[in-house]
Amino acid sequence: MLKLFDLAGAQSDRRFSPYCWRVRMAIAHKGLDVETIAWRFGDKDVIAPSGQGKVPVLVHGDKWLHESWDIARYLEDTFSDRPTLFGGHEGLALSKLYSNFGDVISGQVVRFVLLDIYNHLHETDRAYFRESREQRFSATLEQVVADRDQKLQSFRDSLHPLRMTLRTQPYFGGETPLYADYAIFGVFQWARCISPFQLLEKDDPIALWRDRLLQAFNGLAASAPGYD
Repeated sequence: MLKLFDLAGAQSDRRFSPYCWRVRMAIAHKGLDVETIAWRFGDKDVIAPSGQGKVPVLVHGDKWLHESWDIARYLEDTFSDRPTLFGGHEGLALSKLYSNFGDVISGQVVRFVLLDIYNHLHETDRAYFRESREQRFSATLEQVVADRDQKLQSFRDSLHPLRMTLRTQPYFGGETPLYADYAIFGVFQWARCISPFQLLEKDDPIALWRDRLLQAFNGLAASAPGYD
């Protein structure tokens, strides 16, 4: 049995880490059983055997793994008889690009949802989150998101390469999703789980792609508490 420490808000079933969602979708893609364990920012001692203090952390037997990319590589190598996450060596190299692009998008999206994250946190996490994020952004949480309406169109425009790809194929992996899809999807699932702010137009090819992935694996992502 795999165990995944998964970032949670005040509600233990509100799981909102973009990187944990990458791993959850990858595990589902492999058809593996996993126990997801609600983890909060104050629980760093629980994952101390991983040698660091952030999730996702995957436990398999006596192995403690962290970093979503490294976990995906481990799943691919360890369960090679299951559906591939990358589509071969060349696909692995291309997937790294999508993983990095997902990181870039995450850095944009956080400026839209930062205060919404805070509002969904357990009270024991709020002081830490506010202090650490306000130090990171050199501004209050409220100031970071104050102009999000004005920034929205520029953000949507920045996604144009993804949009053009999805106009000619259903997934970044082609006819079926691969880890490249989950690396990007994790960002939008993060936003969906934590914020009512509408990042995408409903008829945007990216929104339609997101909706397809929400229904994947018997609606794994769609069943998570979140916003329409």
